Amino acid sequence: MKRLKGIGVSPGIAIGPAFILLTGRLKIARKVLRPEQIEKEIVRFRKALATAVRDLEEVKRHIPPEMTQPLSIIDAHILMLKDPSLIKETEEFIRRYYANAEWALRKVLDKYQKIFSSIDDFYLKERVYDLEHLIERVILALKGKNENFDLEEPAIVVARDLSPADTARLKPETTYAFVTEMGSRTSHTAIVARSLGIPAVVAVSDLMNEVSPDDLLIVDGLSGEVIINPSQEVIEEFLERRIRCEEARERLLAQAKKPAITRDGRKVIVRANLELLDEIPLALDFGADGVGLFRTEYLYVTRKTIPNEEELFANYRQVVESLYPNIVTFRTLDLGGDKFAEELDLPEEINPALGLRAIRLCLKNPALFRIQLRAILRACAYGNVRIMFPLVSGIEELREAKKFLQEVFEELRQEGLDIEFPPCGAMIEIPTAVFIADHLAKEVDFFSIGTNDLIQYALAIDRGNEQVAHLYEPLHPGILRMVHYILEAGHRAGIHVAMCGEMAGELLYLPLLVGFGFDELSMNPQSIPAIKDYICALSFEECRSLCEEILQFASAEEVRNHLEAWLEKKGLLP
Repeated sequence: MKRLKGIGVSPGIAIGPAFILLTGRLKIARKVLRPEQIEKEIVRFRKALATAVRDLEEVKRHIPPEMTQPLSIIDAHILMLKDPSLIKETEEFIRRYYANAEWALRKVLDKYQKIFSSIDDFYLKERVYDLEHLIERVILALKGKNENFDLEEPAIVVARDLSPADTARLKPETTYAFVTEMGSRTSHTAIVARSLGIPAVVAVSDLMNEVSPDDLLIVDGLSGEVIINPSQEVIEEFLERRIRCEEARERLLAQAKKPAITRDGRKVIVRANLELLDEIPLALDFGADGVGLFRTEYLYVTRKTIPNEEELFANYRQVVESLYPNIVTFRTLDLGGDKFAEELDLPEEINPALGLRAIRLCLKNPALFRIQLRAILRACAYGNVRIMFPLVSGIEELREAKKFLQEVFEELRQEGLDIEFPPCGAMIEIPTAVFIADHLAKEVDFFSIGTNDLIQYALAIDRGNEQVAHLYEPLHPGILRMVHYILEAGHRAGIHVAMCGEMAGELLYLPLLVGFGFDELSMNPQSIPAIKDYICALSFEECRSLCEEILQFASAEEVRNHLEAWLEKKGLLP
């Protein structure tokens, strides 16, 4: 028996034989073509592209119409394959270098990987994996190979990686679960798995070397545990756990739409972090009290050119109408200038993650900022909207952003748009913003703490760097004191304080977040039912006393030990 650990992305416990699916990056050789072969190669490329689109259309036909999330993701992938920029760039590589289509596609992929790698938002970085899967699909078509597979007998699929389309083809009646070496909690593959109700674990190191065909596996899609060839005793333990988990899941979903109120009467608003329209039904089913963070970058990163006002407005309006009467918090563009360096005439940067990005990029490029703000403000006519500025480092840029927003608002009012000025907030994710939070609080209607970046910048750790990722520690006393200071400053000024980083969706940290006095927590939709249920089991006063004790400790280890002992004593250890 051997235990492996990954990231649980779709809850459920499965037990069954392993089916090894061999996927992975195809090896591509460059072939130099003769001039007279170029146009034939272009035709060959276009035929392969059409084949890949037909394959995705076929995948769509097998997805039930009520499963809106997988359908929307596949639709988005079809549009990506039809993107004129992708087609034009590939054909330019073929013509310029007299190269075969496979090599040209790989060069286009390399270019986009470079662009995405410099994006600081971890969630957005993952969107390049969608493009990788799509280009692999076209290359397979060029090679005359078919990516489709079917399980003859029910099993647990084990693969290096799965595309969203691969996942959408999986049938719950024959796929007990799937496990991959690659992937993350926020990937589209994970979203599709949750929609289908298939337990899934991703990011399992050395998986393909550890598992052999027909090995008996146990997969826990909640904890991320994978057990190879378990003993009978362990099998019986997990069978019992599966029954308990299914009962708990049904109970949580049944009461997910109830408010999250502590035993002593303090209400905590629990909202969702979203990026796509197709995530909205899931968020509402899971009991989200609106959206605490809507990432607006997707319409920018999936194309080469900047979207126009009408395209943005159409998307934002749909979001606002779909969630009405709940609040939608739009985060303004959080991208580096390197994404549109040519179009905006910007110089190359050595370190784009710490360069001209987010609110800095928008203020440096008023036309870019104006288009987005106009689209968001126009969407205000269709529901309840808040606007949030990311990566605020000082009061000058916050005031400048607010002034810009006010000017655009007045401009739209003069054009006849009948809307109220929306609540305006700042994301606190840079240490300098923490220490002037008392000043920033006088300028805005709310704060939202972005712990992902705040922890990264405060501890000088790139969580994507495997050499130092283990030092990424939300329970570091310095981080907790920063969080406490922000809350104190915000509440003294009478403004609402939220948290929208991954820390907000972790049950272990919840007593501290409740005790510190957060008004709102925002997270991945699938975390919401358990978080709301756990809040109802806590006492605000007891949690506040716990926080006073925690703030006295000097190390993360002391904090964790004390927190876990406190939870165990109260029978609340997750």
